[in-house]
Amino acid sequence: MAPHSFSDSMTGSGDRPETASDKRAIRLAMKAALQQADPSTSTTLCDRLYARLRTLAPSRIACVWPMPDEVDLRPLSHRLHEQGWQILMPETPPKGSPLLFRQWDPDCPMREGRFGTVCPDGPIDVPDVVLVPMLAFDRRGYRLGYGGGYYDRTLAALPDACAIGYAFSVQEVPHIPVGPFDVPLPVIVTEKEDIIPAENLQP
Repeated sequence: MAPHSFSDSMTGSGDRPETASDKRAIRLAMKAALQQADPSTSTTLCDRLYARLRTLAPSRIACVWPMPDEVDLRPLSHRLHEQGWQILMPETPPKGSPLLFRQWDPDCPMREGRFGTVCPDGPIDVPDVVLVPMLAFDRRGYRLGYGGGYYDRTLAALPDACAIGYAFSVQEVPHIPVGPFDVPLPVIVTEKEDIIPAENLQP
């Protein structure tokens, strides 16, 4: 799989000023929309992610400990752990560095990280599969993150990792503004469907 550079807007991203401004506007709108999302939808989304992942041999998968209003992957993490997967959770380093991933299990102690995140107090490991969170996405597969560029750098450093985006369906927008280094995700899973962007890309 080719290196990825997803749609987080960051210093040095190469975005034109109008593109960066459009991304900021979408972020603000989507943060407000997420506060109105039905939290129970996370359960259906976790089921759909599990259905896609069960076709893969158990390996090391990077999940995410949820922030407020985000999709809650903790039930999926427990389920995959029971099926023999090694679960990893991200640790957020200073800006400019890729994420670190630490091993997690249901009895693992957790500690506070940067920007209100929570991560396991476990050994560092490298994932084979990365579940990629987002604030917004479109049907071409482009995503918009929080603006720190962490997943851009992380997945560029993990060119062989299988990346799977996930989001609530209400996070879909008609068009994500795209900068010169933005590359679409190969698949995005919502509580309603699996979106294969290659089928939706316009020539």
